[in-house]
Amino acid sequence: MKSFRLFLALLGLVGAARAASLPALLKERLAAVVTVEFVIQTETDRHPVTVLGTVIDEHGTIILPGSAIPATVPPDQLHDFKVYRPSSSEEHAATYLGQDVLTGWHFVRVADELAKDLVPITRFAAKDPVAPQLGDDVWGIGLRGKDEDFAPYLLRTQIAIVSRLPYATAITAQDVAGPGLPVFDPEGRLVGLTENSFGQNYLLFVRNQSAQPVMLVNVEESSVVRLAVDVLPYFGRVPVSVSGRPIPWAGIYGLQPVDPEVARLLKLEKQSGVVVSDIMAESPAARAGLQEGDIVLAIDGQLLPRLKPDHIVADYFGQEILRRLPGQELTLAILRGTERKEIKMTLGDEPKMVREAARKYFERLGLTVREFLKTDSIANRTKPDEQSGVVVGFVKPNGPVATAGLRPDDWIREIDGVPVKGFAEAVARLESAEADRTRSEFVLLASRGGETQVIRVKLN
Repeated sequence: MKSFRLFLALLGLVGAARAASLPALLKERLAAVVTVEFVIQTETDRHPVTVLGTVIDEHGTIILPGSAIPATVPPDQLHDFKVYRPSSSEEHAATYLGQDVLTGWHFVRVADELAKDLVPITRFAAKDPVAPQLGDDVWGIGLRGKDEDFAPYLLRTQIAIVSRLPYATAITAQDVAGPGLPVFDPEGRLVGLTENSFGQNYLLFVRNQSAQPVMLVNVEESSVVRLAVDVLPYFGRVPVSVSGRPIPWAGIYGLQPVDPEVARLLKLEKQSGVVVSDIMAESPAARAGLQEGDIVLAIDGQLLPRLKPDHIVADYFGQEILRRLPGQELTLAILRGTERKEIKMTLGDEPKMVREAARKYFERLGLTVREFLKTDSIANRTKPDEQSGVVVGFVKPNGPVATAGLRPDDWIREIDGVPVKGFAEAVARLESAEADRTRSEFVLLASRGGETQVIRVKLN
């Protein structure tokens, strides 16, 4: 009994030593986290944005969560990047480098004078990181707002779930860090980086009403941790252009997991697969001979993993494509009907994306139009070579076109009864309508969800 009490005493001393070292660990690791401010300049407003970031190298490169910037925002609308260290109001200029399509991270780099004072998070990573176990203690960092000089605070909790989503991911019992910031084990080793939290479901009871389901999301803290084993390999994916190019492309859309009943019928219960539902004409997949309805079972000899929930395997397939480069060849093992086949496909370069599209804002009319892209042909069920008209990118609230009923993402196909062949022609016609102060109205023919809309815009 005496020996057992001595063991407990020693265990308590070890725990106390670890607890006592936590302030020192926190102080060291604060040099690897920052707050980043920038402005999104839209057609009518400047939207200030504040996000948290983690330093990844000695050059002062910082990664921000993918949700920090909407995917449709063009880089030329991003301005005035500034970086702040914890507990400091001193701002430091930074440059936006672009977004990596595989990880979703946005990359920013600070000027040299601040970079020398920052510490890469890799300094706190184990040489061979391993996934944590359920119940393991973890801790992380949160940062207060600008009015409190981004003061840091500590969060501690335990690992509740470890899974693939499709990355190696842990979910903690309570929020553990600010979104985009690191999480550590009791010894201060990097466990991973938080991502935007999933929301929690609640029932809201209101007087004289039945309970209504609601979802609450904490935007300042997160309980979702992408683990170090699936984070560290991607720190080197710093974009070489603000557009994020080069981006590999297969032209496969609408991937779905194999229905369990269909899987049993095809004897696929012990393996995973994704069903191809849409293939863009003249895409790499189409040229390789892939067909709608094919079931992809493996990539380059590697079977698709069995992931839960089932739909995650479609995300996994997309990520596997994005790991490669345009021009790279890969082999898909597929099931077509009851026949197993192999198809070799050479990846292409991603067609122009929404954030790269030519666009123009018409202040008097109250809208922005952008060019019709190849990817729009999928949404509108047209052939890629039938690119005509323009897509509405922005509608000014209470402006003439908003009052007439035009909405973002509407596909304008005619202006005043004349088919619009392309972006330049649409711009010319809209410029004419905007410049003519004697004109009382003009008419747009637009498609929305496959239905035609006739929109009469009053100008006076």
